[in-house]
Amino acid sequence: MSVELIGLISTHEQSEIRPSHGPIIDPVYVSKFARAHENSDFDRVLIGYSSGSPDGTQVAAYAASVTERLKFLIAHRPGFVFPTVAARTFATLDQFTQGRIALHTISGAADAEQHRDGDYLSKSERYERSGEFLRVLKQAWTSEVPFDFDGKFYKFEDFISGVRPYQKPRIPLYFGGSSPEAYRIGAAEADVYALFANPLAQTAEEIALVHAAAAAAGRAEPPRISVSFRPILGATEDLAWQRAHDILEQTKARIASATPSKEWRPAPNALRSVGSQRQLEAAERGERHDRALWTPLAAATGAAGNSTALVGTAETVAEALLDYVDLGVSTILIRGYDPYEDAIDYGRELIPRLREGVASRERSTGRAIDSAREVSLAV
Repeated sequence: MSVELIGLISTHEQSEIRPSHGPIIDPVYVSKFARAHENSDFDRVLIGYSSGSPDGTQVAAYAASVTERLKFLIAHRPGFVFPTVAARTFATLDQFTQGRIALHTISGAADAEQHRDGDYLSKSERYERSGEFLRVLKQAWTSEVPFDFDGKFYKFEDFISGVRPYQKPRIPLYFGGSSPEAYRIGAAEADVYALFANPLAQTAEEIALVHAAAAAAGRAEPPRISVSFRPILGATEDLAWQRAHDILEQTKARIASATPSKEWRPAPNALRSVGSQRQLEAAERGERHDRALWTPLAAATGAAGNSTALVGTAETVAEALLDYVDLGVSTILIRGYDPYEDAIDYGRELIPRLREGVASRERSTGRAIDSAREVSLAV
């Protein structure tokens, strides 16, 4: 495996252009959605988190039972489960799935959303707590002797877990955030650092900030870099752009109708995360950037999460993604506005071209693009 490709699955059909319908947990939909990603040659799928969403560990367990090789990246907010308990939970799931689990740490950008689950720490404190949480997880997954911990947020004595991860030395840790606090904590503790899509020059600046924070933390190697995109494909360039504008109009119409989501409610008067602000700043500078980056959907949605698109034929979008690989990105998350159908289309058209482009680069340089470095780097 060279570049790692991640999709996203949910428990019912929904997107910016697909209103919620049916039950919030639809096992038939989860089964076909997970299998579509596996058949399309994704390496892993993200399972998101919100105060109203189904439990990610149980979603992963079910999806793993109906797939064979697909791996799962479970989003988790530290602060609601004690880290020793979380360590056993994820290690147990990693054993049952025989090493198909990874953890994506999101510290929480919006105070109002955190309050819904009873968390009243400030954003900076949440990041500091995440650092303690990840240090406890790593020690719990690897320590062969009982240990104590006495931190600002967590304290315990004489802990040792009877269950260890299937993966050795431990479960991989991903981390998201674009603030200075996020860089400081994530670059010190994570194996993969996740960023939203922005123009190439801006992404290069963010990668440099992560690398600098890793060096300041004393790491010999920085975390790998992940970037998230929303590809919009068409059989021709004109058809791709027509589809992109159709999606934009549908998105605006749904926002205007205030169609609710079963699992996500916007936080009232919420401050935008730094990652969202960066996407909106890119949108203010222009609608189109570089080879295929398109920002109006980020502007229309307030850049609520991963919302910047890549538009074009599969060949154009693959080349655009390879531009990010050339910056040092080794994990790419892609998800569509027609989630199930797009996952299938990516497997037919986009993913084979992307993998061949990476392989071609490796053949020409004689060097593998590093997406699978041992997670022991950040232990």
